[in-house]
Amino acid sequence: MPKDNATNDIAQIGHNGGPVDIDPIDAALAPYGDSIEEAQNWLDGTKVENEEQMKAVDKILAEIRQCSSDLANAEKEACGPLHKAWKEEKARWKPSIDDIERIKKGLASLGNGFKQMLAKQKAEEQRKAREEADRKRREAEEAARAAQEGDIESQRAAAAAQEEARAAQKASAEASREKVRGLRTVTRHAIDDHRAALHWIAQNDRDAMTAFIEEYVRRNHRDRSIDGVRVWTEKESF
Repeated sequence: MPKDNATNDIAQIGHNGGPVDIDPIDAALAPYGDSIEEAQNWLDGTKVENEEQMKAVDKILAEIRQCSSDLANAEKEACGPLHKAWKEEKARWKPSIDDIERIKKGLASLGNGFKQMLAKQKAEEQRKAREEADRKRREAEEAARAAQEGDIESQRAAAAAQEEARAAQKASAEASREKVRGLRTVTRHAIDDHRAALHWIAQNDRDAMTAFIEEYVRRNHRDRSIDGVRVWTEKESF
């Protein structure tokens, strides 16, 4: 008695060499191959025009819904162990990562006050160096204007003033390069007047205000009446 096609297919898949691993996605979709193909035939842009077509579409839609449910369940079954393993591995690392982070922040906090004081001192030294360089530059310019070609002493004084100006400028540049390691500049903020900030945003960033309004209405239109917002119900196919 000849074997049926299904039996032949199974024999061909394994080649009598044992079970073959089947992709769980393929396994979930396999029972619905004909339904998916039929659905795609319907999806040619033509709308339903009569009750017979509506029933046919609803029938295939019910099968696709079941396919969607089975596919989601298969995904959950396949991904569940992986997600569980990922969470367990993350949890294994977390205490050590958190503890090192605490140590890092604690050590940084120990030197914070002294580093800030040192940074202020260096900033003051840099300011003084800049002022000194500016003073020496002005003195050199004044000496150059006062120098006379026939007066060797005035020429020497002007040259000395120029050299002092160059030295002061070099010292200022070197001072400006000195930084306190382990300090960074951070920008912080505090809202003193929410109403004023809201008005500023409305006037200067309308896109941000529009996005906030749309998201707020989307989340809350079912639970509260919002001025300027219409809410209604209607039927739609699903």
